[in-house]
Amino acid sequence: MRITRLIAGAVLVALMAGCGGTTPSSTAPAPTAAAASSGGGDVSAGADVYKSTCSSCHAPDASGLKGLGKELVGTTFMSQASDDLVAFLKVGRGPSDADNTTGVQMPPRGGNPSLGDDDLLNVVAYLKSLG
Repeated sequence: MRITRLIAGAVLVALMAGCGGTTPSSTAPAPTAAAASSGGGDVSAGADVYKSTCSSCHAPDASGLKGLGKELVGTTFMSQASDDLVAFLKVGRGPSDADNTTGVQMPPRGGNPSLGDDDLLNVVAYLKSLG
């Protein structure tokens, strides 16, 4: 498991090399009690997965990093049904996808193939709790 995370981290670092970005000035806000509107999932577990897998591109506070990952808090994209968002996370988005506005690959499962469907649902619950 640790080796998989190290490899995934190395891949992310390689992808980010040469890409401009900003340094986030804050940490992720504490999750709120929005589990009912999130479509299920464990907000606290989702926060842990988000911080270890998603924050390197989408920033610790989900505000996005220029040239990498889009802002996620309070966006129309995040207003989709949780099942739709989990389905998206399973497959990601290629750079040539018409809806990709950054030109950067969004890898399936955030580049962490060890994430199960419950992990993805937890991440969605966490992100929905933020905004």
